[in-house]
Amino acid sequence: MSATIQSIETLLVDLPTIRPHKLSMTTMACQTLVIVRMRHSDGIEGLGEGTTIGGLAYGPESPESIKRNIDTYLAPLLIGQPSGNVNALRARLERHARGNMIAKSALETALLDAQGKRLGLSVAELLGGARQTHLPVLWTLASGDTAKDIDEALLRLEQRRHGDFKLKIGANPVKHDVRHVAAIKEALGDRAGVRVDVNQAWDESTAVYGIQALQDAGIELIEQAIPAREHAGLTRLADRFNVPMLADEAVQDARDGLDLARGGFSGAFALKIAKSGGINGVLELAHVAQAAGIGLYGGTLLEGTIGTAASLHAWATLPEMAWGTEMFGPLLLKDDIVVEPLDYREFGVDLPTGPGLGITLDEDKLAHYARK
Repeated sequence: MSATIQSIETLLVDLPTIRPHKLSMTTMACQTLVIVRMRHSDGIEGLGEGTTIGGLAYGPESPESIKRNIDTYLAPLLIGQPSGNVNALRARLERHARGNMIAKSALETALLDAQGKRLGLSVAELLGGARQTHLPVLWTLASGDTAKDIDEALLRLEQRRHGDFKLKIGANPVKHDVRHVAAIKEALGDRAGVRVDVNQAWDESTAVYGIQALQDAGIELIEQAIPAREHAGLTRLADRFNVPMLADEAVQDARDGLDLARGGFSGAFALKIAKSGGINGVLELAHVAQAAGIGLYGGTLLEGTIGTAASLHAWATLPEMAWGTEMFGPLLLKDDIVVEPLDYREFGVDLPTGPGLGITLDEDKLAHYARK
């Protein structure tokens, strides 16, 4: 008889960041992870993570709502069900619960982790196998201070930890942001690529001015300059400039990807397991992008090690990503809740080995940081 899901526990885990992380909509000094522990009748435990940015500043799910909705609505749909048929369980969640993509992603991750442990396979192997085992990782410069950001970038290059950098802009007047970014690009020169993430902060006319100035400064990629629902505007910007546009909040799932591609968008899609409801959903989006000739970028919602590992297993199954990844979430945190941290080296990170996600919880650290 196949194993069944016996219990699902969710924990809010508050981890301090190494420095304030400034975005257009909030500044973070702490990241809250929602950790899922899914126990099965064969004794196997699957781990998952649901994480967002700045409470409700980023999107409609907060850490507290993720936990409450899993505990109240989603877990009862899964408890008692056979563990191994992830597709059937995904369909069951979709049929009975709208939205809640981060919560669903955490549950799907726990299901895949458990199935991998059960079969002695990594999550990447469950998905057909890894095409790459070392993935490039950029670093986000988000102190808001130009000199500090330059020093931080030069140190990361010297350490051979990151070879490309992203700047979070949009909270300040556009001319201020452009000066800040241009100064950093000038200081780094050809040693590193520099991109920007506007986090939807500009209207289209502001974006036209800002993107032209950023293009002139040598910036190589512009992420989500205008609000997510303005698909036509994003396509106009992609047509107008040589510097590529990266769609992030505008492209949640395969349907969004298809709509943008049909509308003539060219550039790249930021993939995030959290916004697509899990690994299977984000790979569906990736395949739409590949069919349309749109580049891929492995995005993060600043997950901890569990969520980052899940993303890495997904990205590893894809062809080389045109724009690399930003899977640096664990490096932004002062501490971790796992026994063996991810191995960041040579401008990237190694895919974890071992069955499932290849991640083991540190029970003492988890107990210390879990919200009481």
